[in-house]
Formats: sequence, C-alpha cells, structure tokens
Amino acid sequence: MDEIDSRVIELFAAEPRLGVLEASRRLGIARGTVQARLDKLAAAGVITGWGPDLSPEAIGFPVTAFLTLEIRQGAGHDAVAGHLAGIPEVLEAYTITGAGDMWARVVARSNADLQRVIDLVLTEPGIDRSTTVIALATQIPYRVVPLASAVTSPPA
Repeated sequence: MDEIDSRVIELFAAEPRLGVLEASRRLGIARGTVQARLDKLAAAGVITGWGPDLSPEAIGFPVTAFLTLEIRQGAGHDAVAGHLAGIPEVLEAYTITGAGDMWARVVARSNADLQRVIDLVLTEPGIDRSTTVIALATQIPYRVVPLASAVTSPPA
C-alpha cells in the first residue's frame, strides 16, 4: 500500500456511497486510477466489503458482552465455532491464548436476554465453561482505517 491507497481507503471509509468520479475529483487523481486502486485493494483482500455497518443498539440490542469459553479437550474449536455461527447474537468469535480457549462478542436486548443468549451458547456440548463480562461503554469502536495511514507512515 502507498499513500494514494491510504487516501482512497480513508475517503471511502468516511463516505462509502461516494461515486468513483467524485472521489477522483476530491483526491485530485484520475477516475481510472481510483477504480484501479479499489479493484487492486479488493483483489488483495485489503478491502473486504462494502456493506452497511449496523448499530446493534439501533436495532434493539443495546447490551454487549464478551464471553470467554473453555472448550472440552478433544471437542475441537471448529465444532464450537460452527455452533456459535448459528446464533445471530454472536457478532464475532476468536480462538485465543491465555485464560480460556475462545472469545466471543455477543449482543442482547437486555441483561435478562443476555442470559438467554449465554444459555444458547452453552447448549454446545464442547463448551465446558464460560465467563461473561458486560461492556458498560464503548471507548473506541471497531476501526481499521487508522491502519491504512500507519502503513504509509514510518513507525514511531
């Protein structure tokens, strides 16, 4: 990635519905260059999607929690991940090191509904135990655009 790629990413991250022609005007580069950069970044897997970002809170899921799951020896992470993928309230899951074996970010309609989500997660026989923490506030929302600028800047 170079500085032009970074500028293209920042502009489209801020305004994903912006047209390529308008982007070329704002960036001061040819329309074909913008399109070629977008195509190259998508083909390389740098840009992974153009879908709308949704706010769980705005669609009725104001409670966010993080579950640390301990997986039964021999049960396998893939089976647990497959189970979690079938639960709409599970937003993401990662195999981790340290305490626990897998981490999942989940949302719920209320604290009482969170218990329902946890109970549903725990129906997977490969999960021995879970620990849950509830998020009180979002200090820094999920973001990756600053990485695009960091790639083209020397390390501090």
